[in-house]
Parts: sequence; structure tokens; C-alpha cells
Amino acid sequence: MPGVELHPRTEIVAAADLRESALAAFRERYGGRTYASIEALCADSDIDVIWVATPNEFHARHCILAAESGKHVICTKPMALSVAECVAMCAAASANGVELLCGQTFSMHPSIHAMREIVTSGEIGRLIAVNTWLSTDWLLKPRLPEELDEARGGGVVYRHGPHLIDTVRLIGGGLVRSVRGKVGRWMHDRPCAGNFSAYLEFEDGTPATVSYNGYGYFDTSELTWGRGTRMYADAERVAVRSALSAGASAEQDKAKIRFGVRELPARGLSWFGITVASCERGDVRQSPNGVYVYGDGGRREVVAAGDGLMGVLEMDEMVACLFDGKPIVHDGRWGLATLEVCTALLDSSTERREIALTHQGAVAG
Repeated sequence: MPGVELHPRTEIVAAADLRESALAAFRERYGGRTYASIEALCADSDIDVIWVATPNEFHARHCILAAESGKHVICTKPMALSVAECVAMCAAASANGVELLCGQTFSMHPSIHAMREIVTSGEIGRLIAVNTWLSTDWLLKPRLPEELDEARGGGVVYRHGPHLIDTVRLIGGGLVRSVRGKVGRWMHDRPCAGNFSAYLEFEDGTPATVSYNGYGYFDTSELTWGRGTRMYADAERVAVRSALSAGASAEQDKAKIRFGVRELPARGLSWFGITVASCERGDVRQSPNGVYVYGDGGRREVVAAGDGLMGVLEMDEMVACLFDGKPIVHDGRWGLATLEVCTALLDSSTERREIALTHQGAVAG
């Protein structure tokens, strides 16, 4: 919300929520209209775009309802829980002549777009590999029940997987041919997916690896100038882990940090680990101000424009589409393709085999 609020071409006019406290806070902050159901929100003729940020299990239903009401839609990751749901969402958007954007992934960050520009420029030759590595304290953070229930879109494959897979797909051009991966569930107190390792191969043969660990021991922010998704300091992690082992629930703690309870600052998309794109004659990785390019002449830094604020990035893409006719990069087909990789990763882990993909698409524009 704070990022959307800052966008110069966006006006926040209405919201729907089940929590009256959130609706009251919305009215006080934005002076807008509030509704107790998404059906009532979608019936508001003054709305052009609806941002769906409901629990993952409701994304498909709510996005389709918004599209059928003639609203353009921004959907928070993951797009949905299955490829079939994603196909239905894309069909609804197409049938009703509205745009569908799948947002809030790290691939929207200016540094990732700078990496793609370097790779596609040919400056350091053809792309030969992409590797990304992230360790966080995701499983230690305050969580609602649906965030830990994989049947409802919980666990790190659905929750954080889209950030990394979107990033790899954007740098690699989007067309992933197949996935082979393994998912782990090793935290007794929260037995949902907590780590995964994946090998992706693009249609042109370029390999990519994705490694994720959310158990809260080592954190990759230690290697990225302190930037990351880390919530707890080392001593705090020990205390939180001990409390969870003793049976404590963090659901009430989660409620304390939601909209309507505390002031929410505008913030950028948190750094998601270390990503390195390797080309024939050099490498590219993120830097404090953009990206480092390592070539035959040494290392140089390319500054990336923009601060990566959530809300601003998504609205930039939507506004550019609606007013300037530019294609949405993170559209419904893109979100579908990323979700297909996530579900294929889960299937590959269960079946212990490589999974071929059939719904991939190239980067728009």
C-alpha cells in the first residue's frame, strides 16, 4: 500500500478486507470507500485496477471475479496454486479485455533488469549459466496458518520460490525447458516446505541453479552488504527457535504487523540472496548500487536507476501499459510460466525425475 500511495499516477480509492480494523485504518489514511467483500469492491464503478493480495488459495477466484467485473488486475505472487488456475485467470482477463499483472517478485528490482540488459547486450558474450542462492529465516518469522499449509499455498516453494524463479527466468529469457529438483521439510515445529534445490534448463541449453534454505541459521545477507529478508538478529533467532520448539504460536505476532495495526513504511523489494549470470567472456552480479560486471578488462559497476519500491514497480508496468501501450513484462502468461516451474519442482521432488514444461513464454518487449 505505501508504495502504491507514492506512485504519481495512482489514486487509492477503495479497499475490501474481512478485518474491520484494517478497513477503519484505510478510511482514516486514504479517505476511501471500504467493503466487507471482494464482490462489493468489484461492483464499484470508480475503480480501474484491483490489486489482489488475499491469501494464496483465493488468488484465482478473486482475480477472475475482478476481470469479469471489467477491472485490470495486479496479483501478488504466487499467481495461484496450479497451472489450471493460472490458465483460467489468463482466459478471464483475455475474454474481458483487461490486463493481468503478476507482481511483487524480485525480478522487478532495477538491479535484476540491469543484469538482463548486460546479458542481452552481448557485451560479454552469450549467456552460459545463471546461479542464485538464498538463505533466510522465513520459517522463524510470525506466520498465519495458511502460510504453513502447502495445500493452501504455504511453504517456501510457493512463498519465496517465485522471487528466485522469476529472477532466473528474466535473466535467461523466460523459456525454461525442464526442471529437476528436491524439496525438504526438516523443521519439526513447522513441517512445510522449508528448503529446495533446483536445476533448470532453458530451451537453448543454458543451465540455471536455484538453492533456497529458510530455516534461519545462516543468512545470505551476511554476504550482500546486509541486504536481504532477514528479520531476526542471531540472538533473537535462538530465542524464537526455542519458543517454537516449546509450542509457542506466532500467529498473534503476525497480526501485530499487518495493515491497520501499525504504520507500514514504503520499502523496496528485499534482496533475495546472491545471483550470478555467467557469460562467455565475463560474469554479472548485483552490487550495492546496481550490478558489477566482470570482464577481460576487470570489474566495473553499472548503476541501476530506481529504488525498487514495492507498489511503485507494479504500478509503473501497469501505467506504462494502459497509457503508453507498452507490453507488461510480468503479465498473466509470465506468472503462469513461473508457477509452472514451482509446481514442477514439487512434482520432481516427489517423483524423483526431470519434469518437462509446456507453458513457458519469452520475456515481453
